[in-house]
Amino acid sequence: MKRFLFAVLIATSALAQPQPQPHLQQMETVTVSGNGRAAVAPDRFTFQVGVQTVAATVDGAVTENNRRVAAVIAALKQAGAQDKDIQTSQFSIYPQQDYQEGKLPRILGYNVTNTVTVRSTKVADAGRLLGVAVGAGVNTSSGINFEVSDPARGRDQGLKAAFEDARAKAALLAQAAGRTLGRAVEITEGQRFGEPPPRPMDRRMAMEAQVANADVPVEAGTQEVLYTVSATFELR
Repeated sequence: MKRFLFAVLIATSALAQPQPQPHLQQMETVTVSGNGRAAVAPDRFTFQVGVQTVAATVDGAVTENNRRVAAVIAALKQAGAQDKDIQTSQFSIYPQQDYQEGKLPRILGYNVTNTVTVRSTKVADAGRLLGVAVGAGVNTSSGINFEVSDPARGRDQGLKAAFEDARAKAALLAQAAGRTLGRAVEITEGQRFGEPPPRPMDRRMAMEAQVANADVPVEAGTQEVLYTVSATFELR
């Protein structure tokens, strides 16, 4: 009786094992990657401008710097920038020293720099606000950047284009092999790559804009984002 029960258990265990599916084992596939691009217009900007002053004493350099930076901030607010749009991003004091061999450095004066960051969602105002800042006394600038606040913008368009690119590649390979392309059996989203930010406006450009006393010519353009997908298709 025990032998019979043991044989039944072995048979039941064998039946319970998952059986291989012939159609999956025999499926032949091709895996390719595809790229898709989406051009998105920026909806916000950021630029940094500052005032650099030099004087024989720290107090003198700071006092002059404070006066000129206050004028810049007042001009920006009068032009429409709000308090939340303006933020101090750097304040530094450096001694200007004379180095001579065999002697201790001699302090000639002090260099004070105060930099403010201006940001806004009104992209069309970027050139005007930058011109206002330069005209109010700015003599340093570290750059202007245009950004897309929502990273999902353009994603649907880019991913669809990437998949269609992958399908076209797979169809070409299938045709070259004398086969036809079947359904997509696996799709994986790849990385997302964006264009580098625009080049900053250097100090020489800022000074030229100050001489012109006009809006700085600025173009927001579009930000192109690259999407990639990896797709596996059935070969028939």
